[in-house]
Amino acid sequence: MGVTRTEGPDAEIRPTFDETVESRHERLDADEWRTIYVVGDVHGCRRELERLLDRIDLAADELAVFVGDLIRKGPDTEGVLELVRDRRNLKSVRGNNEAKYLRGETDLDLPPDLAAFVGRLPVAISWDGALVVHGGVDPRRPLPDHDPVDLLNMRAPHAADEYEGPLWYDEYEGPPRIFFGHTVHGRATEREHAVALDTGCVHGGDLTAYDCGAGEFVAVSACERYLDRSEDKIVSPEDGRDTVFR
Repeated sequence: MGVTRTEGPDAEIRPTFDETVESRHERLDADEWRTIYVVGDVHGCRRELERLLDRIDLAADELAVFVGDLIRKGPDTEGVLELVRDRRNLKSVRGNNEAKYLRGETDLDLPPDLAAFVGRLPVAISWDGALVVHGGVDPRRPLPDHDPVDLLNMRAPHAADEYEGPLWYDEYEGPPRIFFGHTVHGRATEREHAVALDTGCVHGGDLTAYDCGAGEFVAVSACERYLDRSEDKIVSPEDGRDTVFR
Protein backbone atom coordinates (compact mmCIF):
# COMPACT_ATOMS: atom_id res chain seq x y z
CA MET A 1 0.00 0.00 0.00
CA GLY A 2 3.03 2.28 0.14
CA VAL A 3 3.54 2.22 3.89
CA THR A 4 6.90 1.89 5.64
CA ARG A 5 6.94 0.32 9.10
CA THR A 6 10.00 1.06 11.20
CA GLU A 7 11.31 -1.45 13.71
CA GLY A 8 11.91 -1.34 17.44
CA PRO A 9 9.93 -0.19 20.48
CA ASP A 10 9.10 3.16 18.85
CA ALA A 11 8.07 1.66 15.51
CA GLU A 12 6.13 3.98 13.20
CA ILE A 13 3.85 3.69 10.21
CA ARG A 14 5.02 6.09 7.50
CA PRO A 15 3.12 6.56 4.22
CA THR A 16 5.37 6.66 1.17
CA PHE A 17 4.70 7.90 -2.37
CA ASP A 18 6.53 8.21 -5.65
CA GLU A 19 8.61 11.31 -6.36
CA THR A 20 5.75 13.35 -7.86
CA VAL A 21 4.14 13.41 -4.40
CA GLU A 22 7.11 12.72 -2.13
CA SER A 23 8.80 15.96 -3.19
CA ARG A 24 5.71 17.80 -1.89
CA HIS A 25 5.16 15.64 1.20
CA GLU A 26 5.84 17.21 4.60
CA ARG A 27 6.58 14.75 7.40
CA LEU A 28 6.02 15.77 11.01
CA ASP A 29 7.26 14.42 14.32
CA ALA A 30 4.07 14.22 16.41
CA ASP A 31 6.16 14.08 19.60
CA GLU A 32 7.06 17.74 19.07
CA TRP A 33 3.44 18.70 19.76
CA ARG A 34 1.22 18.16 22.80
CA THR A 35 -1.66 17.40 20.47
CA ILE A 36 -2.52 17.80 16.79
CA TYR A 37 -5.83 19.06 15.45
CA VAL A 38 -6.90 18.59 11.83
CA VAL A 39 -9.24 21.29 10.47
CA GLY A 40 -11.71 21.09 7.60
CA ASP A 41 -12.13 23.33 4.55
CA VAL A 42 -12.09 27.02 5.53
CA HIS A 43 -12.83 28.61 2.11
CA GLY A 44 -12.07 32.17 3.15
CA CYS A 45 -14.19 32.10 6.33
CA ARG A 46 -11.79 33.94 8.62
CA ARG A 47 -14.35 34.86 11.29
CA GLU A 48 -15.28 31.22 11.74
CA LEU A 49 -11.63 30.16 11.77
CA GLU A 50 -10.81 32.65 14.50
CA ARG A 51 -13.78 31.41 16.52
CA LEU A 52 -12.68 27.79 16.08
CA LEU A 53 -9.12 28.54 17.18
CA ASP A 54 -10.53 30.33 20.23
CA ARG A 55 -12.85 27.38 20.88
CA ILE A 56 -10.05 24.84 20.90
CA ASP A 57 -7.79 27.33 22.69
CA LEU A 58 -4.79 26.35 20.58
CA ALA A 59 -1.64 26.64 22.68
CA ALA A 60 1.84 27.34 21.34
CA ASP A 61 2.81 23.66 21.76
CA GLU A 62 -0.29 22.41 19.91
CA LEU A 63 -0.54 22.11 16.13
CA ALA A 64 -3.44 22.58 13.72
CA VAL A 65 -3.17 21.06 10.24
CA PHE A 66 -5.67 22.12 7.56
CA VAL A 67 -6.97 19.82 4.83
CA GLY A 68 -6.64 22.52 2.16
CA ASP A 69 -9.10 24.79 0.38
CA LEU A 70 -8.21 27.71 2.60
CA ILE A 71 -9.20 29.98 -0.27
CA ARG A 72 -12.12 31.12 -2.48
CA LYS A 73 -15.91 31.11 -2.09
CA GLY A 74 -15.94 32.83 1.32
CA PRO A 75 -15.48 36.50 2.22
CA ASP A 76 -11.84 36.77 3.35
CA THR A 77 -9.36 34.57 1.52
CA GLU A 78 -6.44 36.91 2.20
CA GLY A 79 -7.24 37.08 5.90
CA VAL A 80 -7.29 33.28 6.18
CA LEU A 81 -3.99 32.92 4.32
CA GLU A 82 -2.33 35.59 6.47
CA LEU A 83 -3.49 33.91 9.67
CA VAL A 84 -2.24 30.46 8.65
CA ARG A 85 1.02 31.79 7.21
CA ASP A 86 1.93 33.87 10.25
CA ARG A 87 1.55 31.23 12.98
CA ARG A 88 4.20 28.51 13.27
CA ASN A 89 1.68 26.06 14.73
CA LEU A 90 -0.69 26.28 11.75
CA LYS A 91 0.04 24.21 8.62
CA SER A 92 -1.99 23.27 5.57
CA VAL A 93 -1.90 20.95 2.62
CA ARG A 94 -2.88 22.17 -0.83
CA GLY A 95 -6.51 21.78 -1.86
CA ASN A 96 -8.03 21.62 -5.30
CA ASN A 97 -8.91 25.32 -5.07
CA GLU A 98 -5.29 26.24 -4.38
CA ALA A 99 -4.34 24.07 -7.36
CA LYS A 100 -6.87 25.88 -9.57
CA TYR A 101 -5.43 29.21 -8.45
CA LEU A 102 -1.87 28.12 -9.20
CA ARG A 103 -2.93 26.98 -12.67
CA GLY A 104 -4.47 30.40 -13.34
CA GLU A 105 -8.02 29.01 -13.51
CA THR A 106 -9.62 31.48 -11.08
CA ASP A 107 -10.17 35.21 -10.92
CA LEU A 108 -8.49 35.38 -7.51
CA ASP A 109 -5.78 38.06 -7.37
CA LEU A 110 -3.44 37.57 -4.41
CA PRO A 111 -0.54 39.80 -3.41
CA PRO A 112 2.87 38.27 -4.22
CA ASP A 113 3.66 37.18 -0.65
CA LEU A 114 0.41 35.23 -0.30
CA ALA A 115 0.70 33.80 -3.81
CA ALA A 116 4.15 32.51 -2.88
CA PHE A 117 2.77 30.99 0.32
CA VAL A 118 0.07 29.13 -1.62
CA GLY A 119 2.71 27.87 -4.02
CA ARG A 120 4.71 26.39 -1.13
CA LEU A 121 1.83 24.36 0.34
CA PRO A 122 2.58 20.62 0.31
CA VAL A 123 0.31 18.04 -1.28
CA ALA A 124 0.46 15.80 1.79
CA ILE A 125 1.37 16.09 5.48
CA SER A 126 1.91 13.01 7.59
CA TRP A 127 3.06 11.76 10.97
CA ASP A 128 3.14 8.33 12.56
CA GLY A 129 0.03 6.49 11.38
CA ALA A 130 -1.70 9.59 9.96
CA LEU A 131 -1.92 11.24 6.57
CA VAL A 132 -3.58 14.56 5.68
CA VAL A 133 -4.59 15.14 2.05
CA HIS A 134 -7.33 17.24 0.55
CA GLY A 135 -9.36 14.70 -1.40
CA GLY A 136 -8.42 11.13 -0.53
CA VAL A 137 -7.02 8.01 -2.17
CA ASP A 138 -8.19 5.27 -4.49
CA PRO A 139 -8.41 2.16 -2.28
CA ARG A 140 -7.78 -0.05 -5.31
CA ARG A 141 -4.27 1.34 -5.80
CA PRO A 142 -1.17 1.51 -3.56
CA LEU A 143 -0.05 4.95 -2.40
CA PRO A 144 2.96 5.11 -4.76
CA ASP A 145 0.53 4.87 -7.70
CA HIS A 146 -1.14 8.16 -6.75
CA ASP A 147 -0.18 11.53 -8.19
CA PRO A 148 -0.99 14.98 -6.76
CA VAL A 149 -4.16 15.24 -8.86
CA ASP A 150 -5.48 12.04 -7.25
CA LEU A 151 -4.80 13.21 -3.71
CA LEU A 152 -6.39 16.62 -4.28
CA ASN A 153 -9.53 15.48 -6.11
CA MET A 154 -10.43 11.93 -5.07
CA ARG A 155 -14.04 11.40 -4.08
CA ALA A 156 -15.67 8.29 -5.54
CA PRO A 157 -13.22 6.49 -7.82
CA HIS A 158 -15.69 4.20 -9.57
CA ALA A 159 -19.16 5.66 -8.98
CA ALA A 160 -21.48 6.95 -11.67
CA ASP A 161 -22.59 9.71 -9.30
CA GLU A 162 -19.71 10.62 -7.04
CA TYR A 163 -21.95 12.05 -4.31
CA GLU A 164 -24.00 8.86 -4.12
CA GLY A 165 -20.88 6.73 -3.80
CA PRO A 166 -19.45 4.45 -2.90
CA LEU A 167 -17.01 7.07 -1.67
CA TRP A 168 -13.34 6.17 -1.53
CA TYR A 169 -13.36 5.70 2.24
CA ASP A 170 -16.21 3.16 2.06
CA GLU A 171 -13.64 0.67 0.76
CA TYR A 172 -10.38 1.98 2.23
CA GLU A 173 -8.86 -0.34 4.86
CA GLY A 174 -5.72 1.60 5.86
CA PRO A 175 -3.15 2.18 7.17
CA PRO A 176 -2.48 5.05 7.44
CA ARG A 177 -5.50 6.84 8.83
CA ILE A 178 -6.42 9.58 6.37
CA PHE A 179 -7.82 13.00 7.29
CA PHE A 180 -9.46 14.80 4.38
CA GLY A 181 -11.87 17.48 3.19
CA HIS A 182 -13.11 18.23 -0.33
CA THR A 183 -16.36 16.24 -0.08
CA VAL A 184 -18.98 18.21 1.85
CA HIS A 185 -20.59 16.19 4.64
CA GLY A 186 -23.69 17.11 6.58
CA ARG A 187 -21.86 16.06 9.73
CA ALA A 188 -18.29 15.23 10.62
CA THR A 189 -17.61 11.55 10.03
CA GLU A 190 -15.10 9.25 11.67
CA ARG A 191 -14.19 5.82 10.38
CA GLU A 192 -11.43 3.54 11.62
CA HIS A 193 -9.10 4.61 8.83
CA ALA A 194 -10.63 7.88 7.57
CA VAL A 195 -11.93 11.14 9.05
CA ALA A 196 -14.07 13.50 6.93
CA LEU A 197 -13.77 17.15 7.97
CA ASP A 198 -15.47 19.30 5.31
CA THR A 199 -18.77 20.17 6.98
CA GLY A 200 -19.66 22.99 4.62
CA CYS A 201 -18.79 26.11 6.60
CA VAL A 202 -18.96 28.33 3.52
CA HIS A 203 -22.40 26.86 2.76
CA GLY A 204 -23.77 27.73 6.19
CA GLY A 205 -22.68 24.53 7.95
CA ASP A 206 -19.88 24.13 10.47
CA LEU A 207 -16.14 24.57 10.55
CA THR A 208 -14.87 21.39 12.16
CA ALA A 209 -11.61 20.24 13.76
CA TYR A 210 -10.59 16.81 15.01
CA ASP A 211 -8.50 16.51 18.17
CA CYS A 212 -6.20 13.59 17.39
CA GLY A 213 -5.18 13.20 21.02
CA ALA A 214 -8.66 13.09 22.51
CA GLY A 215 -10.39 11.48 19.51
CA GLU A 216 -13.07 14.18 19.49
CA PHE A 217 -14.50 16.71 17.08
CA VAL A 218 -14.77 20.42 17.84
CA ALA A 219 -16.95 22.66 15.66
CA VAL A 220 -18.30 26.17 15.33
CA SER A 221 -21.28 27.13 13.21
CA ALA A 222 -20.99 29.45 10.23
CA CYS A 223 -21.77 33.10 10.85
CA GLU A 224 -23.83 33.09 7.68
CA ARG A 225 -24.38 31.19 4.43
CA TYR A 226 -21.91 32.62 1.94
CA LEU A 227 -22.63 30.28 -0.96
CA ASP A 228 -25.62 28.05 -1.67
CA ARG A 229 -25.18 24.34 -2.30
CA SER A 230 -27.79 21.79 -3.33
CA GLU A 231 -28.62 19.04 -0.85
CA ASP A 232 -27.68 16.32 -3.35
CA LYS A 233 -24.10 17.61 -3.19
CA ILE A 234 -23.85 17.06 0.56
CA VAL A 235 -23.06 13.59 1.91
CA SER A 236 -25.26 12.38 4.77
CA PRO A 237 -23.61 9.31 6.37
CA GLU A 238 -26.12 6.85 7.77
CA ASP A 239 -24.02 4.18 9.45
CA GLY A 240 -23.68 5.93 12.82
CA ARG A 241 -19.90 5.56 13.08
CA ASP A 242 -19.38 9.24 13.60
CA THR A 243 -19.11 12.22 15.79
CA VAL A 244 -17.97 12.49 19.36
CA PHE A 245 -18.01 16.23 20.09
CA ARG A 246 -16.75 18.19 23.02
